[in-house]
Amino acid sequence: MNHKKKAVIMFSGGLDSTAALCWALDKGYECFAVTISYGQKHIKEKKSAQRIAKLLGVKLFDLKLDLPWLKSSSLVDKNKKIPSFKVSEINGKKIPSTYVPGRNLMFTSIGVSLADSIKAEAVVLGPNIVDYSGYPDCRPVFYNALEKAVNYGTEAGSSGGKIKLLMPLIKMSKADIIKLSIKLKAPLKYTWSCYSGLKKPCGDCDSCKLRAKGFAEAGIKDPALIK
Repeated sequence: MNHKKKAVIMFSGGLDSTAALCWALDKGYECFAVTISYGQKHIKEKKSAQRIAKLLGVKLFDLKLDLPWLKSSSLVDKNKKIPSFKVSEINGKKIPSTYVPGRNLMFTSIGVSLADSIKAEAVVLGPNIVDYSGYPDCRPVFYNALEKAVNYGTEAGSSGGKIKLLMPLIKMSKADIIKLSIKLKAPLKYTWSCYSGLKKPCGDCDSCKLRAKGFAEAGIKDPALIK
């Protein structure tokens, strides 16, 4: 009996992680999604993740981390203002206050734990270093080193197997990610990228501006903004 290959998807409900999830489904993986609340100022992402996972028929693990020191990030501390930069200033050269210390390290480790427990061969992630805010834990060098550590410290790795860290979007522009998402029929209408928890995307944060730039360059209207 052939068993379908499994993958764990670290899933925020945003544009990139939704594209990564649909990519994994298209590659034939049985997907197990993980969404993590870590004290963000809003729960919009979480609701998007729940809705999209249900729509795609993917099992979702909904976790919560309560780490008070993450308030060093303006994404978490309600008393800190989320910065606003011109698109030309969002160039990855400076780490903004929205950086959450060790977030991708923690999230990937949690995904690896699940993968090791269910005998999944991959953890799929949605980082990108083309149109991004300069977070150090989005770079290939970080994930390449982490994958080596993963396979030294897991049952899979020590038993002659391997857990792969797959980043299908890491060198794609936001426009190319959007085009891929359209090709894969990803439910972009239900994704949430904004750092603010308003009824509608603020249009002013890094994430909103990079998303708008991507849709403009792709020549596609953002379905999440169409009534």
